Amino acid sequence: MIKHVFLLFIIPLTLFSRENPFFPVDSAEDIPLTRNKVEKAPPLKRATMTLPSTARTIERVTVEYKNLDGSISKKSIVLHNSIDWHLPLFISQNYGSSPEFPSKKAIKKTTKVKAKPKYKKIAALSFITFYEDGKRLKIITKDKMLRKFLLVKPHRIVCDFQRDTDLGSYVKKIKKPSLFKKIRVGTHKGYYRVVIELDGFYQYKVKKIKDGYTFELL
Repeated sequence: MIKHVFLLFIIPLTLFSRENPFFPVDSAEDIPLTRNKVEKAPPLKRATMTLPSTARTIERVTVEYKNLDGSISKKSIVLHNSIDWHLPLFISQNYGSSPEFPSKKAIKKTTKVKAKPKYKKIAALSFITFYEDGKRLKIITKDKMLRKFLLVKPHRIVCDFQRDTDLGSYVKKIKKPSLFKKIRVGTHKGYYRVVIELDGFYQYKVKKIKDGYTFELL
C-alpha cells in the first residue's frame, strides 16, 4: 500500500522535469537575466563633449556599453584626425546619415572651392596694422622683426620690431569670436614690442610677405 502511494507522487514529477530547471519553460535557450527588473534607458539623441585648448588631434574613440546580461564591455575605433577644439564633439544615432540609410544630402556630391582669406582689420597704428582671418593674423608694417617667442599664462605671441618711437603703450581688445583676444604695443629703446594674446594654447608658424608678416595658429 505504501509503495503504491509513493509511485503516485513520483510519476507526476517526472512528467514535468527539464534538463535545466532554472530557465523559464518557453525560453530555455535565451540569454539569462541577472535580475528580474529591467531598467529602460532613454533613447540616445545626441551627446556632446568639449576638449581643452591643448587638443589638436583625436586619436581614438572608446564606447562603454552594457550587454543584455548586465555585463559592461568596451569598443574602440582608431581615428587620428585633426580637430578644432573650439567645436564640440558629438555622438548620436541618426539613420539618415548612416551608410545603410543615406540621406539625400549624403547622396548628392558637392565640390568645394577653396576660398581666399578674407582679412578683417582688428587694430592699427600709424606704422603697423593688424588683420585677422580665422587662425591667420596678417601684420602690415615696413619695420623689421627682430625676434619672436611664445609665452604662457596667458598664452601669447611676443614680437619685437625695429623702430625708434615714443608711442608709450597701446592696448586693443578684440571682440569675439576672434582667436586673438588682445593686442598690446609698448615702446623700448630702438624697438617696440607687440604682444598678441590668444584665446587658448597654440603653436604657430610665421611667413615673411611683401608688406609684412603672416602668423598662422596651429
